[in-house]
Amino acid sequence: MSQLSYPQPEGVAAGNGYSHVVTGPGRWVAIAGQVALDAAGEIVGAGDPEAQARQVFANLDACLSAAGASFADVVKLNFYVTDIGVLPAVRVVRDQYVDTANPPASTAVQVVALFRPELVLEVEAYAVVAG
Repeated sequence: MSQLSYPQPEGVAAGNGYSHVVTGPGRWVAIAGQVALDAAGEIVGAGDPEAQARQVFANLDACLSAAGASFADVVKLNFYVTDIGVLPAVRVVRDQYVDTANPPASTAVQVVALFRPELVLEVEAYAVVAG
């Protein structure tokens, strides 16, 4: 069971789909930015932001699991997109993984490019695992 807390800072407008602050006791886990590459290193969903997001979140899930964590432990997600217009498709997938009542803190940034031109999304995660 997660021991995370989601305080609402006074004087800051509530986030829409994210929390401003997430805190909790435990072990810190940092997950490197994940892109839409499958286990063989092949791009999944070239030209399809939602398909790329599904692969990215599957990769994040696998990384969290390897660290003894889950999305319930995630306190922060950083999104890097080549077109801010893909965020609605990304959010559809994100919401299948995170607790939408208590979502992690998040940042979304549009970047000029990722390391492969077919990629439109990279997401890194930070988690705190109780115990």
